Amino acid sequence: MASQHTIARSLQQRGIGLHSGQEATVTLHPAPPDTGRVFRVRGVTLGATVAAARPSALSTLLTEGEVSVRTPEHLLSALGGLEVDNVWIDLEGTEIPILDGSALPWVDAIRAVGRLDQGMPRPTRPLHHPITVWEGDAFVCAIPAPEVCLTYGIVFDSQAIGTQWVSWNPSPESFVTEIAPARTFTLEKYIAPLRAAGLIQGGSLENALICDDQRWLNPPLRLDREPCRHKLLDLIGDLSLLGSWPQGHIMAYKASHTLHAKFAQAVQLQCPPVVDNKQ
Repeated sequence: MASQHTIARSLQQRGIGLHSGQEATVTLHPAPPDTGRVFRVRGVTLGATVAAARPSALSTLLTEGEVSVRTPEHLLSALGGLEVDNVWIDLEGTEIPILDGSALPWVDAIRAVGRLDQGMPRPTRPLHHPITVWEGDAFVCAIPAPEVCLTYGIVFDSQAIGTQWVSWNPSPESFVTEIAPARTFTLEKYIAPLRAAGLIQGGSLENALICDDQRWLNPPLRLDREPCRHKLLDLIGDLSLLGSWPQGHIMAYKASHTLHAKFAQAVQLQCPPVVDNKQ
């Protein structure tokens, strides 16, 4: 059975938030086994858990009382993808920096300090029957399977994106090369309405891929099917709120952060974690 891990020493990142446009500083510290991934904001602790997730436009939002953490999904994806289970996350600000729009800066920083095997078993989530949540033709589902696999599908009315599908079997090594470099993206026609709604105030060509109806405006792409890989990156971050994967094939199609959260809530209710202490 897999062991829990933390980071070997502290690390720090600074930058602006995608939606707020405000600067923030994030410092990660090693944490004991069974701590989980826990934010510390203005003296308040806020666990990165399903219970803390709230509906939010175009990002994940975690809330505890009057304290909130906005857009943690890329950081949480890096922690989940690299199997860093326990970490204290000190946030000076309200939104996690967007950095280059991917999880790669977090991955590079974590790999630079290293991971520490804590010798305690990581909980598993046995999946005994299918779970599905949907809105219109968008859905997230899980089917019992011998190995965990995540598959994502997207459809956009731009020739630059079109229809894309990507599958990934979780491992730190493949996360680094296949998922972490994928950047957030949008269509040029959405930018003005989103900014008018108070969103993507910190967005730029340096931290997001932008396309029109036919082509990318700031190529080249880092990866084949990079937009779909980024949606998978977001799903990994949102499912990290569970603390461990449901044991099955997880599939998402045209989903959102809100639908990801609804799926995580359904898994939390129907697939309680199991700890094998006979490691």
